[in-house]
Order: sequence, then structure tokens, then C-alpha cells
Amino acid sequence: MATKRELQEAEDRAWTEFAELVDSLTDAELETPGYSPEWSAKDLVAHIGCWQAEAGRQLQRIANGTYEPWDRDVDETNAEFFSATHDLPAGTVRAECHAARTQLLRAFDALPEVTPEAAEWFEESAAGHCAEHLPRLREWVAELRGGGR
Repeated sequence: MATKRELQEAEDRAWTEFAELVDSLTDAELETPGYSPEWSAKDLVAHIGCWQAEAGRQLQRIANGTYEPWDRDVDETNAEFFSATHDLPAGTVRAECHAARTQLLRAFDALPEVTPEAAEWFEESAAGHCAEHLPRLREWVAELRGGGR
């Protein structure tokens, strides 16, 4: 298992590129459909933010000794997140994603030890999650700029 520092460094690398790409978009570009058949880049930012918020809550439970394994369906949860955030303005989605990341980092930093569950929540909802979406986000930003397909 990676150390706390290694996990934090991986998250910082993935987040930095993710945030730079997102921040390069205007609100209108962020809301332009096409990141995926169903999503705009704004929907992606909301998706990342929602998972970071959930991971932050789970890390707090781990720290407090109240953690119970998560047994929700990921696709259903993604649909719930989309429904809850799709109509939000771009500025709100950006702010909420940044706030969720801050809370996630605080919760992770506060852990006295990194348990396998904590490492999984942090990796899956932070570094790994941003990294998973970076290839398509890079392509989509290039397409919006006229350099794609």
C-alpha cells in the first residue's frame, strides 16, 4: 500500500492537471454538451466533486471509528449525483468541487493512520478518479479550442 505522502502527491499531480484544464474553460465552454454523450465538462466537475465529498465523509467516519463498508450501487449513485447537480450554474459547480476537495484533503490529513479502506476511498475518489477522466478531458478541451477531431 502506498504511503500517505505518496497518495497525497499522486492526488496533487492529478488534481493540478484536472483543475488547469477545467479552469481554462469559460463557463459557456464548461456547459457545452459533448464531454460524453450525456455530460458537459461541468457535469464531469460536479461528478468529481460529489465523489470527493462522499470520500471526505467516509474518511471522517474512518477517523471516528464509525465506518461501515459502502454498499451502494455506483451507477445509481452517479445518476443521483447527475440529477442533483446538472442544473446548477457552472460557477457553483466549480466552487463546490473545490470545497469538496478541500474537505477531502483535510479529512485524509487528519487520519492518524491510513487504513486500506481510507487508502481506497482516497485513491478511488481523488487521484485515481481525476486521472481516469483526464484523457477524455484533454481531448474535449482540445475540441472546444478547435484543435480536436
